[in-house]
Amino acid sequence: MAAMDTDMDPATIPRLHAPYVSQDQKYGLSMQRYKGQQYSQLYFIRIVTIRQHLTPCIQERWPSLPVCNILALEEDKACVVIGTLYKQMQLKPSVLDEYSKERSVVPLASPNKFTHKDDYLILEDESGRVKLTGSAVLSSMYVTGVVVAIVGREEKDGEFFVEDVMVAGLPPQKPLKNSDVDKFVLFVSGLKIGGHGTNPLDLQLLVDHLTGHLGEVQEQSLSSQIVRMVIAGGSLDLQTSISNGQPMSAKNQSKLVEPVKELDLALTQISAAMPVDIMPGANDPANFSLPQQPLHKCLFPGATMYNTFVSATNPHQFELDDVLFLGTSGQNIDDLSKYSEAEDRLDFMERTLMWRHLAPTAPDTLGCYPFIDRDPFILETCPHVYFCGNQPHYASRLLTGPSAQKVRLVCIPEFHKTSTAVLVNLRNLDCHVLKLSTESLIL
Repeated sequence: MAAMDTDMDPATIPRLHAPYVSQDQKYGLSMQRYKGQQYSQLYFIRIVTIRQHLTPCIQERWPSLPVCNILALEEDKACVVIGTLYKQMQLKPSVLDEYSKERSVVPLASPNKFTHKDDYLILEDESGRVKLTGSAVLSSMYVTGVVVAIVGREEKDGEFFVEDVMVAGLPPQKPLKNSDVDKFVLFVSGLKIGGHGTNPLDLQLLVDHLTGHLGEVQEQSLSSQIVRMVIAGGSLDLQTSISNGQPMSAKNQSKLVEPVKELDLALTQISAAMPVDIMPGANDPANFSLPQQPLHKCLFPGATMYNTFVSATNPHQFELDDVLFLGTSGQNIDDLSKYSEAEDRLDFMERTLMWRHLAPTAPDTLGCYPFIDRDPFILETCPHVYFCGNQPHYASRLLTGPSAQKVRLVCIPEFHKTSTAVLVNLRNLDCHVLKLSTESLIL
């Protein structure tokens, strides 16, 4: 990593800046009104929208094959069908299972993985559904909610033998502008303030490093190149069990509020020195279903005094120095890992980009709001940086698309377990790990 000139007095080192534009409006729910609507409209919008992207690709790849709906399939006649996948799973949890757990003396096992060798795929469109067979489409790679185009023919038993599969692919991307200045965005997730085993000293080391109070001139020069911090969920670990639905004593109220005060103190120190975005996570005090709305500013009375503090949605999308960032706090990738197979978390992230959908398992196994006018998780523009928080390990990969798209995929580990933050260079999308410990600072 290139460092700035270190001959300067540390008190006069200026922090670099980068223009910031939030694009979270499409994830907002302020204009939505729930009137008992179901999810059928969301699935309809999804297939109609992604079909528009698939149709020209089909005409280019299979110009001689007709495109038909499922109801119009003819036996042993090759054709192309566009539809939404449904994955029939042996181990998929159900409400009846939850009820049986309540009635059973012996609790049932709760696996972390729900895939099974006997799982199979069904394709659905507006006219009907058909079971898919053949090695060209592997059930282990797909999940419910993915819109695909398949080539094959209907067999005598009414099943559809798949010969080839096409997904929407990477969306178009705005080219990166040329720059010769190193500017960095720092990503961190899983602070888990208030949790058992969390070391508050590691967080304070991170705060001191970002604000320029740690290390000598060289470390402070590096800190001055960090133009923004993004906290990708998992900030709090509130002991909600102490309430138990009953009025809380003053002592228990203090236990519940103290982690929020500690987080606000850290954010206040950071916001006084640089811009910071905070996203809600799965166990943070925000709505459960996606898209999660910003953490309420009343939780952060100190940090909200600064205009550098941004409480963002999850997913979070923004432009920084004309570099497009898109990321989540990890729920979409965690859900994919439960219901499909891949070598690592980066493969799941890559698939969501290729499917042009950020959370295909929503609303089947991942909670989301029942939109009736749009599907905000459909990707219309390809990001330059795609990040995912609260992952087991750090990982990074540069994905290159057929139309010269370049996407930096980043898995952000949980800070309370790894004491690790991630730096992304706006100039060339290079990725660096910042490892903090109570003994040393390693870059």
